Amino acid sequence: MEKRLKAGIVGAGGIADYHISGYLKSDVEVIAISDIDTERAKIKAEKFNIKNVYSSYKEMIEKENLDIVSVCVPNKYHSEISIECLKNGINVFCEKPPALNAKETEKMVKAAKDAKKILMFDFNNRARPESQVLMKYIKNGDIGKINSAQALWIRRCGIPGFGGWFTQKALSGGGPVIDLLHMIDLALYFMEFPEPEYVLAKTFYDFSGNPDFKGPWGIPDVEGGIMDVETSSHALITFKTGQVLFARNSWAEMNKREEVSVTFQGTKAGGMIRRLFGRDGIDDTAIDDCELYTMENGKPVNRKIIVEPDPKMGRERAVINFVNTIRKKEEPFSKPEQAIILMKIIDAIYKSSDEKKPVKID
Repeated sequence: MEKRLKAGIVGAGGIADYHISGYLKSDVEVIAISDIDTERAKIKAEKFNIKNVYSSYKEMIEKENLDIVSVCVPNKYHSEISIECLKNGINVFCEKPPALNAKETEKMVKAAKDAKKILMFDFNNRARPESQVLMKYIKNGDIGKINSAQALWIRRCGIPGFGGWFTQKALSGGGPVIDLLHMIDLALYFMEFPEPEYVLAKTFYDFSGNPDFKGPWGIPDVEGGIMDVETSSHALITFKTGQVLFARNSWAEMNKREEVSVTFQGTKAGGMIRRLFGRDGIDDTAIDDCELYTMENGKPVNRKIIVEPDPKMGRERAVINFVNTIRKKEEPFSKPEQAIILMKIIDAIYKSSDEKKPVKID
């Protein structure tokens, strides 16, 4: 009989619910949760019938015999906690972004290799059914080489509170560029992660003090707190293969509505995956599209790909894939080396904007 895996959760915020649900659906026993706010951890433990609650993740991994840890804390702590868990022989599933920057991500990847353990990141949009269907077309050669792509995660009124950890660069690493990096990652996934060469970018700080542009998630403002991150960004990334990617990210920008999309143009066909929100951050008003664009019999043809809807946008499925990767039942949807490439691009977007010139990626 196969050993039942045991998991611990670091961080009792809302995103932890998807991790826990994914583990439970994978027949993984979630036996412990830690959070410096023990009351919050107790509430989460009661909700999911988790036996043990800790205020310190180090105490949790020392006292519990864990196979898996999910890291669901502010970005600043991703690298430190993941590396500590890996060094203790525990597989790690870490929330996005991988870390504050590429250098920290490289240390995490090295720690996983040294420990011979699985490290994966929650790039949940790769796990969406639409993404996996499009990847089948790409792998089968139906798209050809993807020469260009456009990655958008844009909001009109989507600042996640003022003065909390999301808006402090020291804790988050940045604003929507690093927070909403999913579509950049998904475009790279479809393009099969070519090696980036140059980035030209500009970030903006408009509306950063305007409460009218706050998102609907109920994240409380912190009186006297810091907001020193961008509110929007536009970037062009070129690759050594000749491919190009345009990326646009915003929390607060004069857009019609929130859009989460990747569109690509291949030598045989183009395609698009998109979620449109009726109102920023409100999932139950969202419309999902997945399409292919080609030429047939001398005429332009648009194919609508129909898949089972996933209102959780792959968040549970990504956890299930992580577990199945440990069990050697599936290939991983993401590889840690790809996270390094992604974070080098994120670093270069910020650097290009600061230096007001294109940045070469080594």
